[in-house]
Amino acid sequence: MNTRKDSQADLTSTIHLSQLRPVPNGAHLQAVVEKLSPEDKEIIAQLSPEKAMLIGVSGPGKGFRFLLDGTFASIGREVGTDISLDDVTVSRKHASISSNNGEFILTDSKSLNGTYVNAQSVESTQLVHGDEIQIGKFRFIFFTGKVNS
Repeated sequence: MNTRKDSQADLTSTIHLSQLRPVPNGAHLQAVVEKLSPEDKEIIAQLSPEKAMLIGVSGPGKGFRFLLDGTFASIGREVGTDISLDDVTVSRKHASISSNNGEFILTDSKSLNGTYVNAQSVESTQLVHGDEIQIGKFRFIFFTGKVNS
């Protein structure tokens, strides 16, 4: 017979399935673009191949826009980062995006919670138009004037 005391000795884990979602794809990007404001759509249409933009699609940064028009952008919770994400799920120096001739590289800075592109954990990866980036609770879509095939 199992008593309350015996059952408390058993350790169990809880998995929250609500966080599981499909990996982003072309249809996902189209659905995101349809929900953008006319102003956001106009800005994206005017991006040159050397520039990019992150637009927050969920989490605390929903609706935020970050223009990537330099050669380097730091991302983190620390004051002074180029893209400041104020939440405990984000490391002080979480990641960075570097740019060279229209190619954008996202690099995780050995963050505690990791950096994800299209629901896959990455250390460093080249970003392409439509990629979904997740940093902590923040999810962004990467848009560039250089649309890759």
